[in-house]
Amino acid sequence: MSETTVRIQDDLYEAVNGEWLKTAVIPDDRPSIGGFATLADEVEKKMMADFRALASGEKTSDIPEMKYAISLYKKVLDDDRRSREGIAPALPFLERINALETVEDLNKAAKEFLLDDISLPVMVGVTTDMQDVTKHCFIVNGPHIILPDTTYYAEDNVAGKALLADFSDMVRKLLKYTPLTEDEQKAYLADTLAYDALVAKKVKSQLEWSEYYKNHNPMDVEEVAGYVAPFDIKRLLKELYGDSAPSTLIVYDPRAIKEMNGYFNAENFNLYKHWLYVKKLLNCCACLSVELKTLANAYRRALTGVVSDPVLEKEAYRYASNVYSEPAGVYYGRTYFGEEAKKDVVDMCHKIIDTYKLRMQRNTFLADQTKEQAIKKLSAIDVKMGYPDNIREIFSKLVFDEEDSLLVAVSKIERVKNEDQLARLYKPVDRTEWQMPGHMVNACYDPFCNDITFPAAILQKPFYSLEQSASANLGGIGAVIGHEISHAFDNNGANFDEKGNLKNWWLEEDFAAFKALTQDMIKQFDGIEFHGGKVNGELTVSENIADNGGVGVTLEIMHTLDDADFKEFFKNWARVWCIKAKEEYFKLRLTNDVHSPGPLRANMPPRNFSEWYEAFGVTDKDKMYIAPEKRLSIW
Repeated sequence: MSETTVRIQDDLYEAVNGEWLKTAVIPDDRPSIGGFATLADEVEKKMMADFRALASGEKTSDIPEMKYAISLYKKVLDDDRRSREGIAPALPFLERINALETVEDLNKAAKEFLLDDISLPVMVGVTTDMQDVTKHCFIVNGPHIILPDTTYYAEDNVAGKALLADFSDMVRKLLKYTPLTEDEQKAYLADTLAYDALVAKKVKSQLEWSEYYKNHNPMDVEEVAGYVAPFDIKRLLKELYGDSAPSTLIVYDPRAIKEMNGYFNAENFNLYKHWLYVKKLLNCCACLSVELKTLANAYRRALTGVVSDPVLEKEAYRYASNVYSEPAGVYYGRTYFGEEAKKDVVDMCHKIIDTYKLRMQRNTFLADQTKEQAIKKLSAIDVKMGYPDNIREIFSKLVFDEEDSLLVAVSKIERVKNEDQLARLYKPVDRTEWQMPGHMVNACYDPFCNDITFPAAILQKPFYSLEQSASANLGGIGAVIGHEISHAFDNNGANFDEKGNLKNWWLEEDFAAFKALTQDMIKQFDGIEFHGGKVNGELTVSENIADNGGVGVTLEIMHTLDDADFKEFFKNWARVWCIKAKEEYFKLRLTNDVHSPGPLRANMPPRNFSEWYEAFGVTDKDKMYIAPEKRLSIW
């Protein structure tokens, strides 16, 4: 990506990426291109070619589970069969929903509905217990809503009204394929919208969800049962676990559960039933004819600005590699990931962690006692690099019959996955499990395991290359590694100890000082105008803290290099966040993404560090200048 005539002192992002942005073309089937998306596209092309070769027999794989992935891939590709079958494979599911006449009918069917991905009035599942991460817990939550966030339902929200109109038009067309009469179709759509509007008044907003440490709300099962009646959650638990049914549930969204009668009760059961019918119809369409699948994606396309769905071969690859994510990721890692690169980046991780410890020791707002706990947490961080050594047993159980329709095959797979997840309740947590597969271009920090994961696919240019300078690699993957480590000490991660347990390890005055700095970070981003909207500093604060920490710790390492090139460090940082996107997509992310927009991620963190000013001679006459007293470096 060449540089434009824009002065780097005025706009780092535009100076580095501007020429590329002028000519880059967003693919019709993607909402964006650049940085992460471009690399993901390149990975996808490689993997699609391999899937094609595996399906034709030109290639073979020593990963047994890949044969199931290729079989599913072929099913998705079978357009003729999918077209012949039309909506028929979905009708048994829809008929089961239509057969419900009372809440008691639902209670009798609840277990089977749960296993078959037919939505209950509450969302339930099994996950890691935040207060004891060696164990699992049973969680309860409210339903999903149609629009991206509860804020879209405000009376004066024009975008929300337009999106609901797009959704309604899509459902109206889809319902014509069902056995429902014309009057029933109208009633089902109207009731779906009415039920969704009721739910939207009770569930959390994206801003509330962004503080995930607040999800841990233990509640006695009798209390929950009282709130969610007439839905019989105790009966469901009894049928799932017998005499071992849990007596304590973890309520992720207390308001949605305590006020559930505001959207689900015996009087409005038909609203729920019709909402459920439409929801399951939409869910099924991904596995029906291409015509129905394309129609059912209309709302998503409107939401993201995507022009068209992917071609059938790409759809087949994406579907199969998602269902069999771990085998596909291991295949990618073994095929394309070099051990030399793995060792180099693992060494970089440990160097960054060690440097983080030194910075923590020099911290000016923490007492020694708190610093010791923070360094203890840093010492305990586990690094997962490339791809897992072994594929979990569950993937060998995701089988189906060759004669099954695509929907039936996928339904069998989903049922096995649901049974497996629910069966974890009384099993120990597997801390070796990876949160991301090897072929994903991304990285993450897991607060419950206190580990960082870097899939093989992200370890390529511009993030990383053995051919790039150490300065460029530090500005790319190095700063991303520092970012993920910093999540251990953002406004969420700071609430968990070195084992991943939800635990306060802070002195009260130290945490108050940290919260004050967090507020400063919120103010630094809040209200910045971007593509017709404004950044929500509170929604994005965790990621902004992590970006700030990632840049800070890697800049410190830069000073230890004999051939340090700070200009190249900052330029590669800007390349990483390059993005060209549809306007709809930018606006969507402003509303519901905890990450700030790419251009701001490129431009804001550098301004907080003296190295930026020294590298490019930035002064108070330049737009990329921040007065020293307003510069932030929390970690």
